Amino acid sequence: MRLRIPFPGLLFLLSVHLTAAIAQRQRITVAQDGHGDYKTVQAALNTVPANNPTRIIIYIKKGTYKEKLKLDSTQHNVTLIGEDKATTILTYDDYSGKPFPDGTKLRTSTSGSFYIFGNDFRAENLTFENTAGPVGQAVAAFVTGDRAVFINCRFLGNQDTLYTGMPSQYGRQYYKDCYIEGTIDFIFGSATAVFDHCTIFSKTNGNYVTAAATPEGKPYGFVFLNCTLTSNAPAASIYLGRPWRDFAKTVFIHCQLGNHIKPEGWHNWDKPNAEKTTFYAEYGSKGPGANPTSRASWSKQLSTEEIKAYKPDIILAGSDQWKPDVK
Repeated sequence: MRLRIPFPGLLFLLSVHLTAAIAQRQRITVAQDGHGDYKTVQAALNTVPANNPTRIIIYIKKGTYKEKLKLDSTQHNVTLIGEDKATTILTYDDYSGKPFPDGTKLRTSTSGSFYIFGNDFRAENLTFENTAGPVGQAVAAFVTGDRAVFINCRFLGNQDTLYTGMPSQYGRQYYKDCYIEGTIDFIFGSATAVFDHCTIFSKTNGNYVTAAATPEGKPYGFVFLNCTLTSNAPAASIYLGRPWRDFAKTVFIHCQLGNHIKPEGWHNWDKPNAEKTTFYAEYGSKGPGANPTSRASWSKQLSTEEIKAYKPDIILAGSDQWKPDVK
């Protein structure tokens, strides 16, 4: 039996249509009103193939999308772009201790509104939110993928708003011109993360800004560059950080600190040994919360020479010499 060869023109047309379909899938629109490719964000995320080698851009129209979202650890090179950060909101309301009908309860690690496990994730002009309220740990964004970038985004919640990875996980993250709010340990986890020109708002009834869990041997943990720390909490009521794990690293450079920051600045989480292993430091702090002479004796004030190593391209480089694209 001889195989029939399709008409060459038909092959050409099929090739053109296939190429167009693939190209179209690289740019997806989500709109609740139906004027897009999908009405929900998760439906768009579900189209990302495993081990995706090329970037897929998902545009999200204005709206409040109440979805418990997940980007799998095999789904890479995804960009989410919101129409407007104030009105393009990705939200959910789970919290640690929330019961299921079978009697089991959520934990901190399962309370998240959005799980970002894939590498090379990027988000712009979006709000990540957990609306559970002051009920304990309630994560808005749980980010464990490597080389994650957030530009002009908001992270809203109370306790444990932004989770940068469990102690057994490690990735690099870059936050530029973002707003992050919360009460207790609301920036926490194991990542090496740079917060560049961000606003960090401590809500009333809070007490700690950060709780780093930097793995032993990593040269950097959380680094805040030119950030503004504000609050509606009472004066001298908030610590800059405490060590979730003993080798926690957190550094503030050229930051504006409000009067809510305690004079001592840092807490050892009632673990005296952590005073020997943590690295908590500042350089050029400004504002009423800047008080270098009263800081905890085991914290550091960096020298002009030492801060030369605190540039995003150096902090985040890693073995692949990654440089976050901020364009």
